[in-house]
Amino acid sequence: MGHGPPPFFKRGPAPLARLAFFSALSITLLVADLRFHTLEWTRLLLATVAWPMQRVAQMPVEGAEGAGQYFASLVSLQRENSGLRTRNLATAHQLLRQEHLEQENHRLRALLDMKDRQPAEGRVAEILYAARDPFSRRVIIDKGLQHKVAAGQAVIDDLGVIGQVTRVFPLTAEITLLTDKDQAIPVQVQRNGLRAVAAGAGAGGMELRFLAANAEILVGDVLVTSGLDGIYLPGLPVARIANIDRDNSFAFARIRCEPIAGVERYGHVMVLGDRLVAPQPEEPAAQHEAPTKGRKVRKAIR
Repeated sequence: MGHGPPPFFKRGPAPLARLAFFSALSITLLVADLRFHTLEWTRLLLATVAWPMQRVAQMPVEGAEGAGQYFASLVSLQRENSGLRTRNLATAHQLLRQEHLEQENHRLRALLDMKDRQPAEGRVAEILYAARDPFSRRVIIDKGLQHKVAAGQAVIDDLGVIGQVTRVFPLTAEITLLTDKDQAIPVQVQRNGLRAVAAGAGAGGMELRFLAANAEILVGDVLVTSGLDGIYLPGLPVARIANIDRDNSFAFARIRCEPIAGVERYGHVMVLGDRLVAPQPEEPAAQHEAPTKGRKVRKAIR
């Protein structure tokens, strides 16, 4: 009569108590990571460990895509090559003229004693997959800390600005696209130089915020980077004005834009690195000799 129940009927804490405990633990970890970034190194370690498994999981898909590309139609490739040759010949004079204009601009800046705009080095990266969060516009590329990619660097394609690097791992990096609601970029209207701030609106669109209702802006105007933030080089295409809603009852106009670059289309991007410092011209020797001659004359007078 004094026997206890079999081990099969022995249970631990109640399910409700376990649910409450793990919920409190989860909330504590979320708050600690959000406020103090205590799990950053753990996240980096898990990303490094999971990277080989991600590559193995993606190998079948990549193999199927490679086989499909290999067996693509040769006629289509020949037509594409022919079109590219024609386009290169059509734009050859524009490229030559652009080089001439850049040289002329450099000479004019030297005459006016103005500082040259510094170019930046870049590295090509491939987009691996999109972020798991359906409410954000972020992608993962195959370049990370090992490839000198740092948080805050600008990302472009052959048409314009794509976004900005927001998180870096050892072998990968996370890019926040321009269409993300938490992303903003200083721009100016290419036609008249009007400065504004473009922010992501989600669903592949952007909008200009805090711009007066009577601002001089038209549908079809092109927005380029102003370079005031020190992140993006000035003059990079960003978006084109698609719709303007001017309501006199509001102080600001509602302006919607469409990104010029393939923000959510292409698979290869370029990450702009540090700006290259142009070599400073040496001062003429006459400037160093003038004070010396003056000292010699004063010595002779004495």
